[in-house]
Amino acid sequence: MITQEQLQQRSGGQCELCKAQKNLAVYEVAESVGQANPQVLLCQTCREQLDNPAHLDSAHWQCLVDSMWSQEPAVQVLAWRLLKRLSVETWAQDLFEMLYLDDDLVNWAQAGTFPEEGELLVHRDCNGAILQAGDNVTIIKDLDVKGSSLVAKRGTAVRGISLTDNPEHIEGRVEGQRIVILTKFVKKSG
Repeated sequence: MITQEQLQQRSGGQCELCKAQKNLAVYEVAESVGQANPQVLLCQTCREQLDNPAHLDSAHWQCLVDSMWSQEPAVQVLAWRLLKRLSVETWAQDLFEMLYLDDDLVNWAQAGTFPEEGELLVHRDCNGAILQAGDNVTIIKDLDVKGSSLVAKRGTAVRGISLTDNPEHIEGRVEGQRIVILTKFVKKSG
């Protein structure tokens, strides 16, 4: 087992995927049977997204254009898994096709792949766009808020939404009140 101090030295004190320098911690790469050093040093953003693959931010993962060439097997495996998961994005598919791993690393990478999008909890707006925590949305229909006299008017902007365990519901603040909104009545803003 490699220590955080050794990982700090190996990585130059930065996240081994995105090069961030804050909130670094050891991350164990799953399904690492027989691998000598399955640990990597990752920032909080990378760790949270790896632990919650339903909400991968493809813009964040464009950092893989550099980190996929790492000499560390665990970093290569994570890059492979992420690019495979994001392969609906043209840039990710292009990078995935360029990435070469030896057979042992491919087996390791495949053993811990992320679930397919259909198996994940995905929140979509009225147009089918994927919603993520922190997104801004616009209400497309006047909505009566249960348990209050509030009416959330059509065209109301809801900033910084939160996701729920139900893919048909999101939470947001309207006129200072936190409410649950059906995803079919919102559209993602710019």
